[in-house]
Amino acid sequence: MSCAPVVLAQQAPLKVGLMLPATGSFASLGNSITNGFKQYVAENGGKLIKRDKVDVLVGTVHSGVVMAMAKAARENNILMIVPNAGADELTGLLCAPNIFRVSYSNWQTAYPMGKVAAEKGGGTIAKEMTLSFPNVEFQPFLAEIASLKPDAVFVFFAGAGATKFVKDYVASGLNKTIPLYSSGFLTEGNLEAMGEAGQGLFTTLHYADGLKGARNDTFRSTYAKTYKSQPDVYAVQGYDSAQLLGAGLKAVKGDTTKRPELIKAMESARIDSPRGPFVLSRAHNPVQDMYLRKASGRDNAFVEIAAKGLADPARGCKM
Repeated sequence: MSCAPVVLAQQAPLKVGLMLPATGSFASLGNSITNGFKQYVAENGGKLIKRDKVDVLVGTVHSGVVMAMAKAARENNILMIVPNAGADELTGLLCAPNIFRVSYSNWQTAYPMGKVAAEKGGGTIAKEMTLSFPNVEFQPFLAEIASLKPDAVFVFFAGAGATKFVKDYVASGLNKTIPLYSSGFLTEGNLEAMGEAGQGLFTTLHYADGLKGARNDTFRSTYAKTYKSQPDVYAVQGYDSAQLLGAGLKAVKGDTTKRPELIKAMESARIDSPRGPFVLSRAHNPVQDMYLRKASGRDNAFVEIAAKGLADPARGCKM
C-alpha cells in the first residue's frame, strides 16, 4: 500500500493519507485514484507533502482490505473517504457518521446489468461460483460453465485478473455461444491489454467514455495534459474524493475542529462529478445514474442510462 499525505490550503495543514495499492493486480487503479485526487487538489491551490499521523484517510481499492480499514476508522473516529471499494457492508452494517464513499456499492453496479440481462431473456440463476483473490486460475470454472450451458454469464473482476479472465473466456470459445456480462470494472482501463478479446463486451457502471457535459470534457482534458494518459472511472473517483472533502472544508473555512459541521456539509454536498452530479444517501453512498457501456476500440462507450438515480438499499445501516 502507498501512503501519500496531501495538504489542502487552509488555516492549519490537513494531512490526508492516501492508502492505495502500489503493486500487484490493482496498482494501476491506485495510481489513477491518486492522480484524480491530486488533480482536484491542484485545481484548488493545494500542495503535496510527506507527513505521518494523517487526519483524513482515503482508501482503498479492495473490498476485503477496506473492511478492516473501516473498522479501525470507526473505532478511532477517523474521517474516512472510500474512493473505490464496493463492499455492500461499508454503507450497510458498517455505516458510520465518519465514513463516506464516493464510488459505488457492489449492489449498485450489478443491479442494472441484471435488468439488462432479464430484458434479453435471462431467467433464473443456474449457479454462483467464487474464487479467492488473487487466484487467476480460471480453467476449472470455464469447464463448469461449458458443462452448465447457461444463457449468459455475469462476472465481477477488475485489474489484471479481469484481462486474463476475458482472454481465457474467449480462448475457450465460450463467447461464441454464451454472452459475457459484467459490471464495468471488467473492462475499465483494460481494453488495450485485452485486445480483440474485449471488443463488444457490455458492462454497467457509473461512468462511461463519451459522456456529454462540460464538466467531464474539462476534467478529461486537464487529466490528459497533466498525466499524459486518458482518465478512467478510478481517476474520477479520486477526483470526487477530493471534491467531497473540499466541500466540507469550505463549509467550516478550514477549521477541522468543527467536526459536526464538517460532516454535515459533506453529507449534504452536491458533487459536480465528471460522471454527472450526485448526492449522498443517508448511508453516505452516491445516489447516481448507472450507464450501459459497450467496449469499442479503447473506449467503454456510452450506450444508454441503465438505471437513473440509483441508490444502494444500505441494508443494516443504523445511522
